[in-house]
Amino acid sequence: MNELRPGMAVNEAARALRRALEPIGAAHEARWLLLSALGCTDAGLLLSGAQPLTQAQAQTLGAQLQRRLAGEPLQYVLGEWEFAGCPLFVGPGALIPRADTEILLERALALCKAEGFASALDLCTGSGALAVALAVHGGLKTVAAADISPQALFWARKNAARSRSAIEFYEGDLFAPVPGRFDLIVSNPPYIPTGDLAGLDREVREHEPRLALDGGADGLAFYRRIAAEAGGHLTPGGALLLEVGVGEAGAVQALLRGAGFANIRCTKDLAGIPRVVEGRAPARGAQGA
Repeated sequence: MNELRPGMAVNEAARALRRALEPIGAAHEARWLLLSALGCTDAGLLLSGAQPLTQAQAQTLGAQLQRRLAGEPLQYVLGEWEFAGCPLFVGPGALIPRADTEILLERALALCKAEGFASALDLCTGSGALAVALAVHGGLKTVAAADISPQALFWARKNAARSRSAIEFYEGDLFAPVPGRFDLIVSNPPYIPTGDLAGLDREVREHEPRLALDGGADGLAFYRRIAAEAGGHLTPGGALLLEVGVGEAGAVQALLRGAGFANIRCTKDLAGIPRVVEGRAPARGAQGA
């Protein structure tokens, strides 16, 4: 973008960015791009308003702006995002962590604290957001994470190293590569019905991995498999927590009930939408043990 040039004041650059981003409804993202390009905090940005952009900063901002205007998600452009206070690397091949998933994390952490859980598995881990947050905040002895996507696990391993978390990673289809049992299993599986994918926002539809979005014809394909298989990977009394899409909570609760789970309940998000479904492990007999 020609307006962004070396020597222009940071405040002037901010105005130019907002003008450029306004047509795609993203004027507020100018701040994020400046923080990234300048490598500073919000306080530093306020103090640097009159300072001139260096050539490197102007080039970085121009490149980031072009990527964003082309429809690439802001988080991919920045190369990182925060989840539950944990900075994470993000990029193509892994779903971007979202605020809705923090509802799942909060419920999981509450159970870890109340019941002294020692082990947890994050199934369909993606960028590793849940696994890292559980390792950092959960007080657990063992945290494992699994995903079928090598690309997703690339980011998850980077994020585990970034947070200095000892997480065991497994590559494969749902529970297939995962040994042992866990006190807690959490999962944010693909849950968008296949027919709805074409209607997603462009930045999601064209850039985030379809593998992490497509939940089958009715959005419930992965919940059916998880409900059927999770009991064999939970300790007695262990908990299964699942993030669900809008309107899916009732069907997922029925799946858990049909698989023999007990104490089934639902947690709503801040908008009052049922967002997390949970259940307790079936009795040993139902697990086949």
